[in-house]
Amino acid sequence: MSAILGTRLRREREELGITQDALAKGVSLSSEFISLLELGKRMPSLETLTALADYFRKDVSYFLKEKEETFKIILRAEGLEEKARAEIKKFKIYCEEYMQLEELTGRHLEPGPIYAYVSPERMADEERRRMGFGDEPIRDIFSLLELNGLHILRQPIPEKSNISGIFIFFEAEGAAFALINSVQTVGQQALIAAHEYCHYLKDRNAGPIIDNPDIFIDEYVSLYHPREQFAQTFAVRFLIHPAKIKKIIDKDFHSKKLSFADVLYLKRYFGVSALAMLRTLKDLEYLSRSKFEEYQKLDPSPYEEVFFGKLAEEDRLRKGAKGVVFSSRLKNLALEAYKKKKISAEKLSRFLKRDMNKVKSLLEK
Repeated sequence: MSAILGTRLRREREELGITQDALAKGVSLSSEFISLLELGKRMPSLETLTALADYFRKDVSYFLKEKEETFKIILRAEGLEEKARAEIKKFKIYCEEYMQLEELTGRHLEPGPIYAYVSPERMADEERRRMGFGDEPIRDIFSLLELNGLHILRQPIPEKSNISGIFIFFEAEGAAFALINSVQTVGQQALIAAHEYCHYLKDRNAGPIIDNPDIFIDEYVSLYHPREQFAQTFAVRFLIHPAKIKKIIDKDFHSKKLSFADVLYLKRYFGVSALAMLRTLKDLEYLSRSKFEEYQKLDPSPYEEVFFGKLAEEDRLRKGAKGVVFSSRLKNLALEAYKKKKISAEKLSRFLKRDMNKVKSLLEK
């Protein structure tokens, strides 16, 4: 990759007619480092690569042409601890095996649309219309996004890594993947998934993108690349349509002030995090700032469990293989590949996370 990047970097710089020193100042690097990059003797970090791509108004994918290159960049991200690095390597294997299953079965997903020059709210509404949801809640966002071209793996990543999600697009294969940190609640995972879906629709060729948990906090998101604020606005609108909130409140709650139990009821109805629902209700002026701040200080988990009971999905994750959730579509592809004798029973049982003999006995009936 270093040679490819170096050649393209030098070509772009020369076409602009600027020196290595001028480029170095423009991206806050040393001219010596720029020289080493152009000679193919250094690998840039993801932050450096993004800065160079932004400077030349190019997509990051312009410098990355192979899967190996993409993951090398991710694994060089600043501050990435060893446990997180190990999980990302597992994600790499998942991507490769998923694409292999699609190849073996001949079942490739149609790519989703690419949007430009549109507001996040309008983009969310257009996607809802295209999918036929109107203002209704999305019950299984993970399966929905898979069918619309974004392959998803939910896998635990240590909190210290400061990674909520990762988006990757492999240009040659036309395949997009998102890694969702399953350490988070299912509601927060849904928000992360919608956020990564926005990157898929709008920033497809700007990846790889590693998203920090801070981007989901209004007070911090402005410190990051402008695309993060866009994606966050899209995600909330995509999951929680204001028109549906209004219908529910007008029809059921009428004009009474919303209690914390009401907020949790709405949170469960839309399948999102408590904080996302609180912020939406505040923005729609159904909660005052003082009431928002009061509810924000509360831990929703004990209230929700007592008021409404545990979510079945939360229980399933806790009982699962350390929170790793392979997509149902991947499992379906694995079953088809096995029936076509393209993969072994051992490999099928690994994808299904079930005892091999039990799987074989069921399929032989």
